[in-house]
Amino acid sequence: MKKSVRYIVMSLVLLLGVSAPKAFAGNEDRSGQAGAPELLINPWAASAGWGNAGMSFVKGVEAMFGNVAGISAIRSLDVNFSHTDWLKGSDVKISSFGLAVRVGESSVLGLSFFSLNPGSIMETTTENPDGGIGTFKPNLMNINVAFAKTFSNSISGGFNLKIISESIANMGAVGVALDAGIQYVTGPFDNIHFGITLKNIGPTMTMSGDGLSIKSYLLPNSSLQHTVIQRADQFELPTQLSIAAAYDWHFAEEHRVTLAGNFISNSFTKDQYVLGLEYGWRDWFLVRAGYTYESGLFKGILDENCMNLNQGLNAGCSVQVPISKKEDAPVIAIDYAFRQTYSYSGTHSIGARLIF
Repeated sequence: MKKSVRYIVMSLVLLLGVSAPKAFAGNEDRSGQAGAPELLINPWAASAGWGNAGMSFVKGVEAMFGNVAGISAIRSLDVNFSHTDWLKGSDVKISSFGLAVRVGESSVLGLSFFSLNPGSIMETTTENPDGGIGTFKPNLMNINVAFAKTFSNSISGGFNLKIISESIANMGAVGVALDAGIQYVTGPFDNIHFGITLKNIGPTMTMSGDGLSIKSYLLPNSSLQHTVIQRADQFELPTQLSIAAAYDWHFAEEHRVTLAGNFISNSFTKDQYVLGLEYGWRDWFLVRAGYTYESGLFKGILDENCMNLNQGLNAGCSVQVPISKKEDAPVIAIDYAFRQTYSYSGTHSIGARLIF
């Protein structure tokens, strides 16, 4: 047991050592230079409701985004569906599905899918710059395969392998990335939580396909054509490091208040500080709110120092009801989250969970 704990801690430390220059080198001058920005979008309603503040003790399928170590806390099976209306009014939709299943006394496997649909976009060419020749639909999809293990009553850890796919009508890119995370719980009532996670570590990606080639004539007034293939530049993934903590207060055995914080270091944009609060009654009804701050956020979207469309405020709630009075009865949960934005009408997420 102690050896297993040391192995996962050493693995995470090694990943931190390899990626630390990238993870802590972020500044506004690098903003927009990374690819696959969808990797930073939390599609799950419960954890998004307080701005990812609860990454130190996030549980179930949602932990595959926040801190993969958290999937180890499921009882036997956890299923999650989520739909997000991203920047309401922009017609961008996000659909997610995931499940986590216990495969041993202390081991859990997880699988989840993320799909972002920005809608139809008018197709244009050099000959038809105004369109009128049809539309195409970009496709952004991520597949997550996760494994987590409980090493003791206090420590759990895990890894998450991501397969990234991005495509339009005539070109696309495929890549892989790795997440690693650890959660630690202590205190007289297991009410003190710590977590650290490193996300999106992987090789660069490159777009390829027919969209990078054009046909032209060798000489003017010639019938001979040749194909010119352009070279696409490589792009890096948006590496992110999170260090989180939380504290629970329990009142009269039925009421819980949790204060949580999270420091997020981004490799290609500004660092963020998240503070959140969650109230739970018997774990049947939960309400939460959080605020995500970064430098320049208060200046407004028109200011050059503001680089985030989100205003920072997050809020959400959950209703979790067991289907019978048995102690280990399955639970049905409905989640909702709202994220305030400078433009459009905010981001809205709704999800449903089945907990066995």
